[in-house]
Amino acid sequence: MVAQTQTANATTTTTTDDIPATDTPAVTALPEGSELYRADAAVNAWVDANPGDPRTPLISERIASQPQAVWFAGQYNPGTITEEVRAVTSAASDAGQVAVVVPYMIPFRDCGNHSGGGAPDFASYRSWTEGFAAGLGSDPVIVVLEPDAIPLIGCLDQQQRAERLSALAGAAAAFTDANPQARVYYDAGHSAWHSPAAIAGPLREAGILEHGAGVATNVSNYRVTADETAFAAALVSELGGGLGAVIDTSRNGNGPLDDEWCDPPGRLVGDSPTTDTGTNGVDAYLWIKLPGELDGCAGPAGAFSPDAAHALAGG
Repeated sequence: MVAQTQTANATTTTTTDDIPATDTPAVTALPEGSELYRADAAVNAWVDANPGDPRTPLISERIASQPQAVWFAGQYNPGTITEEVRAVTSAASDAGQVAVVVPYMIPFRDCGNHSGGGAPDFASYRSWTEGFAAGLGSDPVIVVLEPDAIPLIGCLDQQQRAERLSALAGAAAAFTDANPQARVYYDAGHSAWHSPAAIAGPLREAGILEHGAGVATNVSNYRVTADETAFAAALVSELGGGLGAVIDTSRNGNGPLDDEWCDPPGRLVGDSPTTDTGTNGVDAYLWIKLPGELDGCAGPAGAFSPDAAHALAGG
C-alpha cells in the first residue's frame, strides 16, 4: 500500500537491546496487559466467503485470527469519518481492547505513486483530522500517523514541506486533545531507509516531542525485528529519549528480499501482534500493513490476494 523508495540507507546492527531510558519523562504507557483489537479486515471476509477453499484453514489460523490495524485511506470523506472511526474505537472499548487506527489522508499521499490520493489540500486535511479525532473516544487507542508522510517528504517543495509538517503536528494535537489516552506514533520509515539523524529533524518539526508517544517503524516493509529495534533505539536517542516505538511485524518473518518493497515473493508473517514485546521502549509489535493486501505491483495497492496471504502464512 505504501511506496518506499530507498533514499538514504542507514547503517544498523542486529541487536535486541532495549531502547535506552533517558532523563526525559516517558509518555504514559498503555495499561499493563493491554490486548489489541481484532477488527474485521478483507481477510476475514474472504475466509467467511470461502470455507471450502484449501487455502482457508491456514489463512484463517495464521492471519485472520490476529489483531490488525484499521486504515482510513479511501476517498476524502469529512462527512463520515467521525462515524467510521467511532465504529472501530467503540467496538474495541466494548471488548476491553485497544484499537490500532491509521489515518492515511495527507495531501499528495505517497508522492502520487501506487497509493496516491489523500485530501485535496491542507485546509481540507485539517477538517478531516478534526473529524477523525472526534471518533477516537476516551479509552486507550493507538494511532499510527500517516505512513510515509515524513520519510517521503523529499518529493515536496519547501512550501509543501512546511505545510505537511504543520498539518501532521496539528493532527497529532487534535487526536491527543480529543482523547488524552490516544497514543500517536509517527511513522519514521525503517532501518534501511533514512538514518536516525536525517529523520529526527522532520519528526521534531512535526511535533513528535509535544504530541507523540513514539515512532512507528517498518510499516509495509520486511525488515527484521532486531534491526528495527536497533533503528528505533537510535532514533529515540537522537530525539532525546522519553519516547516509545511500535514495529510492524506483519510481513517480516523471513526478512527482506534485497531492497524490494513491492510484493516480493517468499516472505512470511512475523511476530504476532502484542503489547508484551519483552523489550523496554518497544511498546508493541503490530500488524499495521494487512498481510495479503498488496503493495501495488502484483495487483492494485490494498487489494486482498488469497494467494499472497497463503504464502505469507507459510503455505
